[in-house]
Amino acid sequence: MRLVSHYFESPVSDEKRHEIHAVIWGRDYAFLSANGVFSAARLDPGTAVLFRHTDPPPDRPARFLDLGCGFGPIGLALASQCPRAEVYAIDTNERALELTAANAKRLGMADRVRVSTPADVPPELLFDEIWSNPPIRVGKPALHDLLDTWLGRLATTGQATLVVGRNLGADSLAMWLQSRRWTVARVGSSRGYRVLTVLSPDSSR
Repeated sequence: MRLVSHYFESPVSDEKRHEIHAVIWGRDYAFLSANGVFSAARLDPGTAVLFRHTDPPPDRPARFLDLGCGFGPIGLALASQCPRAEVYAIDTNERALELTAANAKRLGMADRVRVSTPADVPPELLFDEIWSNPPIRVGKPALHDLLDTWLGRLATTGQATLVVGRNLGADSLAMWLQSRRWTVARVGSSRGYRVLTVLSPDSSR
C-alpha cells in the first residue's frame, strides 16, 4: 500500500526548489518553495485572504509567532513590516523549515527570524501576536490540542489572527474557541475563508 505524505510531515522525496512571487501588504516578495510543503506552487489562497483582511502590526519591540510557517510568507512578511520585532517561525515539516530559513537569509532577516520545530521553542516564551493558517487537515483533536498549546502562550494582552476555510469548519472552530473562554471576532470573510482574531480571556481590551 502506498503511504500518502502530508504537508505537515517531512517529505522523503527529492527536493525541487522554485520561486514564488507574491505581493503582501503592498510589498513584493520572491520566496523559495519546493515540493513537499504546504501550498508549494503559490501563496495559499487562505493566506492571501488573511493578508487582504488585515493590516500589518505596528512596528515595535515584540515577539511574534508564525504557527505552521510552511515556506515562510507570514513570518517573513511580519519581520519585514516590523524590523524591531522578533519572529518565531515553526513547523513540523523539516523541508518547510529549511525553506523558511533560506528565505529569511535571502531577505536579510535571518537574525530576527527564529526558525525551529515546535519542540525547540523555549517553554518560557510568551508571544505578543500569533499568526496562522492552521493545519486543519491534521484532524480536530490534534488541531484543538495545537491551538490549546499555542494560544496558551499568548501574553495577556496578546492577539492571535487565524484564517480558516468555511467548509473546513471555521465557524465551529470559532464556537469551540469561545467555549474555551477565548474572545473571537470575525474580521474578514471572502473566497470561502474566515479571518478570525482571538484574544485572551484575561485581556483588558
